[in-house]
Amino acid sequence: QVQLVESGGGLVQPGGSLRLSCAASGSIFSIQTMGWYRQAPGKQRELVATITSGGTTNDADSAKGRFTISRDNAKNTVYLQMNSLKPEDTAIYYCNADLIARGSHYSYRYWGQGTQVTVSS
Repeated sequence: QVQLVESGGGLVQPGGSLRLSCAASGSIFSIQTMGWYRQAPGKQRELVATITSGGTTNDADSAKGRFTISRDNAKNTVYLQMNSLKPEDTAIYYCNADLIARGSHYSYRYWGQGTQVTVSS
């Protein structure tokens, strides 16, 4: 059984910052890419940023210059530092991990349950 649990969401004023965390736990053999996606009301889920096990990152245009993705491989945890937040960043933020569970030969994408981020004055 593998679980991804996000934390760190909440209400913040425009221009403020939040740091999201997502910890993977359970019967894990290895984790490849981890990432953050978001879904605003009435919109499709979209990529925010991804990071490989080696630290290579890929940021959406909306995240560049404001958001930073990082990870701690020893803790199976990925972070998203969000600065200069805007009302249009309001969404449910989901983390995911492409990982191989113990006893499996295949990589599978697991998702967290999501954490709400609201940017409003």
